[in-house]
Amino acid sequence: MLGGLRASAEPLTVTSRQITEFKPGSDHKLFGKLEFLGGISMTSPNSLFGAWSSIRFLPDRRHFIGVLDTGDWISGTIERDQKGKLSGLSGLSIAPMLDAGGRSNAPKWAMDAESLAIRGEKIYVGFEQQHRIDQYPLKDFETAKPERSLKLPFPVAELRGNQSLETLTVSPSSGPLAGGLVTVTEKSLDNDGNLLAGVVDGPASGAFRLARHDGFDVTDGAWLPNGDLLLLERRFRFSTGVAMRILRIAGKAVKPAAGLETSPVDGEVLLEADYSFQIDNMEGLDVIDAGEGDLRLILVSDDNHSILQRSLMLEFRLLP
Repeated sequence: MLGGLRASAEPLTVTSRQITEFKPGSDHKLFGKLEFLGGISMTSPNSLFGAWSSIRFLPDRRHFIGVLDTGDWISGTIERDQKGKLSGLSGLSIAPMLDAGGRSNAPKWAMDAESLAIRGEKIYVGFEQQHRIDQYPLKDFETAKPERSLKLPFPVAELRGNQSLETLTVSPSSGPLAGGLVTVTEKSLDNDGNLLAGVVDGPASGAFRLARHDGFDVTDGAWLPNGDLLLLERRFRFSTGVAMRILRIAGKAVKPAAGLETSPVDGEVLLEADYSFQIDNMEGLDVIDAGEGDLRLILVSDDNHSILQRSLMLEFRLLP
């Protein structure tokens, strides 16, 4: 620390406890259209750990980069046991994100990182409160300041203060969106209660709407190799606690060029789980293609730095 500022990345120690049952007390593995493969519950003596918003895996399927909503990068490697189950994290580091002025001490409202995408040699981060998508270089990202901010596909004035750019994904380069960035808001709604979403760049850039059901809010997303889009959703009610849902949207249904006047995009529910399952405030989702049709979904939770919540990483397999 220099003058109250964190000057660079620092190593992070995390202790992990394996989760073998998605439904406590049951050895059932199939839930909806997913197979539960295992997970870990994570704790750290470092008070900076937690508040995990998004995770993206690198091509080796082990190393990852993530963002915390405190305005921090987190990176490391997943570890597996002899059976291939998630067992822990290694090589972890945490670093403050730099703002456009190269500062690492901007207030939380200015660096509330909620979404993350990697395309080529660039990283893109979606922020809420001070709504924007910033581009960083992938090389030395922990010490880099943003290179530019991208134009949003919908009016900034339509975004809600703490419920905006919660999802940022890179569409398949071979698909109709030609690798364009896609963003979905958490709870920025139109007059009919649908979520604002859009393709940020590329030949099909423009806004569209996503149908919102049963009080669930979108928290992250990832694309499948066939071009379909998965969205992670979360709901909290004082009467029933937290719940999560995973939605699958046919890739051809995303037609931003049609604009906001068309019917909202909707999809199929693959999994829904309440607090009786091993979940928490699930915020991050990525897809790992393990080859030969083995598609893995890895989810992480945001513990809000609360002793009443947990930092979890869960792994599922998409059933054929």
